Amino acid sequence: MNILNETEQNQGYRLLFDGQTLNGWAATTHPEGWLAHNGMIICKGGTNGYLYTIDQFEDFILQLEYRTEPGVNSGIFFRWTDLEDPVNTGLEMQIWDTFDQKEMVKNSSGALYDLVAPSSNAVRRAGEWNEVIIKCDRNLIQLTLNGTMVVEADIDQWSIAGKNPDGTDNKFIYAWRDRPRRGHIGLQDHGGYAEFRNIKLCLLDSITQ
Repeated sequence: MNILNETEQNQGYRLLFDGQTLNGWAATTHPEGWLAHNGMIICKGGTNGYLYTIDQFEDFILQLEYRTEPGVNSGIFFRWTDLEDPVNTGLEMQIWDTFDQKEMVKNSSGALYDLVAPSSNAVRRAGEWNEVIIKCDRNLIQLTLNGTMVVEADIDQWSIAGKNPDGTDNKFIYAWRDRPRRGHIGLQDHGGYAEFRNIKLCLLDSITQ
């Protein structure tokens, strides 16, 4: 747990969490709401805000595991540029307890929040570990949940602020096509208990073919 295997080392992966401390991370508000314990980053869930990487990343593959208590809403933010405005300047892979949901929508677990609904319901029951892979390759975004690619999106198609390519509304005050692609990675405290582990990242230009 929280180690790199030989293949990952050869591909250039790095651990974003050392399993013991929050070194390399900072909180936007309520730092007391986060701790490193027993190989996990724990979101206590009694406050709100975000934990984010001090470093910023552009084109990468991010892997991590998470689990939550029942009913918990959270998220994994990436390409987040303004620490004071994560909602509008960070893309989010939705974390939510939607195991029993029949119809996937743009806030179902695995969604590219408010932009693309997941193609299928791949989240596990609350309390079970979920495996996430987020790939950002220039304008292309791929979100994989528990081995199923649930989102493939060309972010350049979001060319109008507040609008999706199909003309429906979204929450964003900026057009994603025009946004910077280098930013922080963040974990959301939305007032619910969540655990994260095995957080690792590889820059795409460092992968050994």
